[in-house]
Amino acid sequence: MPWQSNGGGDRPNPWGDGSRSGGSGGRGPGGRGPGGDPQFDEFIRKSQEQLRKALPGGQNGIWLVLLLVLVIWLGSGIYRVEPNEQGVVLQFGRWTESAAPGLHWHLPYPIETAIVRPVTDEITTEIGSRSRASRGGRQTVEARDESLMLTGDENIVDIKFNIVWRISDLGNFLFNLREPDSTVKSVGESVMRELVGKDRITPVITTARGQIEQDAETSIQSILDEYESGIDIVRVQINQSEAPAEVKDAFLDVQRAEADQQRFKNEADAYRRRVLPEARGNAQRLIQQAEAYRAETVARAEGEAARFISVYNEYQAAKDVTRQRIYLETMEQILSGMDKIILDGQAGGGVVPYLPLNELQKRSQGGE
Repeated sequence: MPWQSNGGGDRPNPWGDGSRSGGSGGRGPGGRGPGGDPQFDEFIRKSQEQLRKALPGGQNGIWLVLLLVLVIWLGSGIYRVEPNEQGVVLQFGRWTESAAPGLHWHLPYPIETAIVRPVTDEITTEIGSRSRASRGGRQTVEARDESLMLTGDENIVDIKFNIVWRISDLGNFLFNLREPDSTVKSVGESVMRELVGKDRITPVITTARGQIEQDAETSIQSILDEYESGIDIVRVQINQSEAPAEVKDAFLDVQRAEADQQRFKNEADAYRRRVLPEARGNAQRLIQQAEAYRAETVARAEGEAARFISVYNEYQAAKDVTRQRIYLETMEQILSGMDKIILDGQAGGGVVPYLPLNELQKRSQGGE
């Protein structure tokens, strides 16, 4: 109903009368009421007249304005979610649904509201140090209470690392975590202390850093999934892993000694790998030579025994012939390397006994 000026008539005062005001003197909002300020009533009356002039249709014009306001109000519930974003719809502050990329509509405010946030941006949580902006650029501030950790061999190691993560489910992220960055930091520090406490300081500082990063990423993601945090761990990156500054020099001496020990061990292993095969080869060669000598000696002995037995059998069959053959073979062996002159008994009867026939034979051979 359009507002009508009270104008001293008998219409009820919409701001209440003075008897109902507890010390405000019958004033309306702001300490002024229509009955207390005639100028205000005049302002209301002129505003009504201007509104009637702007709406020539009278009551129908008012309904048209109300319809236009309703359309605008309903249209305020249209919202867009970009491909790199996610959205959630709240009904009187309660999460009712999630919105994928695209064009959506929800009941306008104050019934429902929509929250849209990017979910592909990577967020970095630093543990063990903090990067701060300064006049000269970025400045790193250490957090020793986070970075100092106890290893499995009861040494202290100084580890500074980052956890890079992004939002995977906006609804869980907003309503299941009160402080996401603090939660990620607490979980990451706890997991890293557990992994470092299972290993010795030397691998933690040198060779095991990559494996620790992978194990930490898996464990942190598993814990956050149990929390239904809506967070996806991208990577865990160890920026620094070394002995504390107070004992760094002593630890470097220990590392050098361990490196020398490993070098000597490698040299000994190399010498062993070189000498042992050579010794085994020589031993095998000697064994084969001994076996060959044994086989040769046994075969020769067996051959001579067989020959003796065959000669003996022939001797038993014809003793005179065998004896003569043995005699001839023996003389052949004896005389084979000697100078020999054979004289026929009949032709050599006139030879001077002292004539050096062998010297004459050598001279005749040399003259030829």
